[in-house]
Amino acid sequence: MSAATDDGRRAMIAKRWGRGILITLFSALLVIYVAGPVAWLVSSSLQSEADITAVPPNWLPPKVTFGNFEAIFSTKTREVTYETRRQGDPATGSFLPSGAENLLPALWNSFTVGMWVAILNLVVSITAAYAIAVIHFKGRQAALYTILVTRVIPDIALIVPLFLVMRNLDLVNTRFALIVTYLAVTVPFTIFILISYFEQIPRDLYRAARADGCSHVQALRHVYLPLSLPALVASVMFAFLTSWNEFIFALILTQNITSQTLPIVISGFVMDFTTSFSFVNAAGVIAIVPPVVLAMMFERYIVSGLTAGAVKG
Repeated sequence: MSAATDDGRRAMIAKRWGRGILITLFSALLVIYVAGPVAWLVSSSLQSEADITAVPPNWLPPKVTFGNFEAIFSTKTREVTYETRRQGDPATGSFLPSGAENLLPALWNSFTVGMWVAILNLVVSITAAYAIAVIHFKGRQAALYTILVTRVIPDIALIVPLFLVMRNLDLVNTRFALIVTYLAVTVPFTIFILISYFEQIPRDLYRAARADGCSHVQALRHVYLPLSLPALVASVMFAFLTSWNEFIFALILTQNITSQTLPIVISGFVMDFTTSFSFVNAAGVIAIVPPVVLAMMFERYIVSGLTAGAVKG
């Protein structure tokens, strides 16, 4: 009896150890899979071109250099002509991609478009989500299905119609065209996020506010918005990151540097006479800094905002 009990206990302990090892192993593989490309991007941005292209590759910089970042911020003072680009040797870092001077203006364009999309997306989505989640007007279901249908259609199918509309409105090559287009992409998702969150707020709070004489605008301002801060932050981050990373619409709707965003400019660096991996990787590091900083600042709100409603019902 005692021996059987000991065997059962040892089997249970072995099972727990085995499950713990599997979870640890799977977690480590997941971290490597997700963080590996980012770690390589950062590591290679601190290496010279010769170290990056060495065989076998250097996973850690043999000699840390910030020359790649210095090249980005000094493009305006370096002469870039057809001859200098052809004669430049990527291995020595003297090669500067054509259009390198457009990187910082494109960074500003991405930031401007992303902020405007985040702000306008929130303004439009809050009112729509409040009406659908709280007021329960006639046609509510139809409105919900219409919003859902707009997101079922793949973006690639909308490129040509959108381009024709923007061209007829003389908005091609403007940041306004990107802002309007990205709002059409982000607003439906944000509405569903906020509806889910608004429906979790106790209905008695709304009834109490109305009984005290609050209008719908006042009930939204004094009851729903303060209690929905995580969802609002998550919505802002979602809209900003979507517009920051978007490529297809930006490629079609912007064809000059006055309106081009960061993904378009960086993609152009790999279509020159040769490719400076060090320069491209440094540009990639700069591109991920704003989203990462924002995500770290609001990580707590983002997680709770995006998971709201996941266990509902």
